Amino acid sequence: MARRPRTPRPAGERVDDDRTDARERALILLYEAETKGVSPSDALAAQVLEPDELTRLLVTGVEQHRERLDDVIGANARGWTLDRMPLIDRNVLRIAGFELLGRPDVPVAVVLDEAVQLAKRFSTDDSGRFVNGVLSALVPLLRT
Repeated sequence: MARRPRTPRPAGERVDDDRTDARERALILLYEAETKGVSPSDALAAQVLEPDELTRLLVTGVEQHRERLDDVIGANARGWTLDRMPLIDRNVLRIAGFELLGRPDVPVAVVLDEAVQLAKRFSTDDSGRFVNGVLSALVPLLRT
């Protein structure tokens, strides 16, 4: 399977790995689906290159658990509704929420760190702190 080129990272950021790249691709696909008004499954199916297994798992996992994820995110994002959140933040939280819920093999610290890094890289200046705060509240609710 052909690999997609990696997006350059600013100097000083940690070295890429396949799991980090898959999370980034999942974020981009979820963003694309939401902005185009299509399902995440349709966004996956429209890809020219077959997405890797982890990207596919994250996108379909978010899609399958979206209602629960949105409920728990909305209930724990103090002062924010899902509609008011930046689209990137909302999807970063969904991906991390799914990983907390459906991927018990991934340590909580890894889930939080990866989500915070995605938010810092792709969203607003305050997004890293916001994502970390919401996810910290979600850990006891989703990781049982």
